[in-house]
Amino acid sequence: MTVKQAVLRWSIGQFHHPRGVPGRVAGWVMAHRSSNRRRNSWVADLLDVRPDEKVLEIGFGPGLAVAELSRRVGPSGHVYGVDHSEVMVRQAARRNAAAIRAGRVTLIQGTVERLPPALDGPFDAVFAVNALGFWKEPVTRLQELRRRLAPGGRIAIASQPRCPGATRSTSLDAARKITDLLRAAGFAQPRTEILDLDPPVVCVLAANQDPGAPGPS
Repeated sequence: MTVKQAVLRWSIGQFHHPRGVPGRVAGWVMAHRSSNRRRNSWVADLLDVRPDEKVLEIGFGPGLAVAELSRRVGPSGHVYGVDHSEVMVRQAARRNAAAIRAGRVTLIQGTVERLPPALDGPFDAVFAVNALGFWKEPVTRLQELRRRLAPGGRIAIASQPRCPGATRSTSLDAARKITDLLRAAGFAQPRTEILDLDPPVVCVLAANQDPGAPGPS
């Protein structure tokens, strides 16, 4: 492995699971990079959250989308989030401190593989931005999230490929893979939206349309 490859792997690891001082720097970059801010705001728009809804984000990072959605839910709505990085929980909690005090936001450290009981739902919407690629057994994870969705609830999975040389074709390939995973997990009517960044961001939205879908086990 070359020095350049080792540095790249270390950098990717920090953005996947920020830790310590380097993790705090990675969180600052994620929070202030304009493309990240546009991407999170765009996904929040696509979810079309209503004031009384309950929403869950998997892997909220520095809490940009949480902050956006917390402004859209009223006193009877709520935004929940889970992230495996203690550094990101702290940064997101500071960014959303007022909404947490107002009872509109709950942020929990945990993993998608073992969601805390407090996140059993049911939720009206669930979403993840640039997170699904790190999940083990993604179909199983998506099935578990579907069980936490109310009938008619919706899911949004967004991806902006970060591999070297990524193009629009790379993004569209990612959208097709996400669509296949959502269908395998039992979601209905997937559709793909595209945000024209470099490379483009894709977001695949789908619905839990089975009124007999089981609740959380």
